[in-house]
Amino acid sequence: MKEGPDIASIAALIGDPARANMLVALMSGKALTATELAAEAGITAQTASSHLARLHEGGLLLARKQGRHKYFGLASPEVAGVLEALMGLAAGAGHLRSRTGPKDKALRQARICYNHLAGDMGVQMFDSLVAQNFLDLSSGRLRLTEAGRDFAARLGVDIDTLAAGRSELCRECLDWSERRSHLAGSLGRAMLARFVELGWARLDKSTRIVTFTPTGLLQFGSMFEKRAAA
Repeated sequence: MKEGPDIASIAALIGDPARANMLVALMSGKALTATELAAEAGITAQTASSHLARLHEGGLLLARKQGRHKYFGLASPEVAGVLEALMGLAAGAGHLRSRTGPKDKALRQARICYNHLAGDMGVQMFDSLVAQNFLDLSSGRLRLTEAGRDFAARLGVDIDTLAAGRSELCRECLDWSERRSHLAGSLGRAMLARFVELGWARLDKSTRIVTFTPTGLLQFGSMFEKRAAA
């Protein structure tokens, strides 16, 4: 008898094309209704409800009711991390759903990965934080250094409040387009939120694209100098 977690049941839930499309639509971090998710998957509302029930029962989705509508979102950052890794595996194997174009280029440059910055700019930020000794990987576990705490404070991020929360402070997330790490966890979420608050970036949750303003690009580049891949 085999022991351990049953990955087959989770893989089967994600593996259906309609369910996969609905899960990817929720990678923006925005909660969507069954009707909206049916449109994303190209299926009827009745069929979508059946799929959503299975995803909810399988622990991949959370559902909450507000007024007359029920909204669905990913159950946890761990679910988002699995989806991001699977997208990287699919892209690496050549399984692409459409031809590349301007939207694809923008997604690869900067996008939302559930609630944090991904794409080329997300990887650039992660590499720079490590190079400046703001993040430490030497123990095999990602850790924010004292210098990193000072940097976050200068940026306007309250690390004490983040550390007191239930979410992991900083975590690596494998970027699907770059195949390298970007910053997840509550710190990654707070930094992206801060870029938006400062007017450096705008989020388009319908496409997941993050657009930086000219000022934002200058500020980002000065804080996170781009470094060659190791």
